[in-house]
Amino acid sequence: MLQYASVTGFFRTILIILLVYYGIKILSRMLAPVFFKYVSKKAEKKFGQQFGNFQTNKPPEKEGETIIDKMPKTKPSNKDVGEYVDYEEID
Repeated sequence: MLQYASVTGFFRTILIILLVYYGIKILSRMLAPVFFKYVSKKAEKKFGQQFGNFQTNKPPEKEGETIIDKMPKTKPSNKDVGEYVDYEEID
């Protein structure tokens, strides 16, 4: 036995799909600011903890004391490169 879909059933399905789509769209517009506010507060808290840990890990500095965090890289000398030759242009 072969069954055919009714026209009203088809339009009812299309209507339900459209209502669900627009319902999700409206809810996302209302809830997106709340969600982004929550995410930004979490990120701010995480960055604040990292910054706080960075500052607390440093040893206390005395007034007038100079602290070098890393040593500068030394460049190798070019004394073994060779002899300088002054060239003249010949016409």
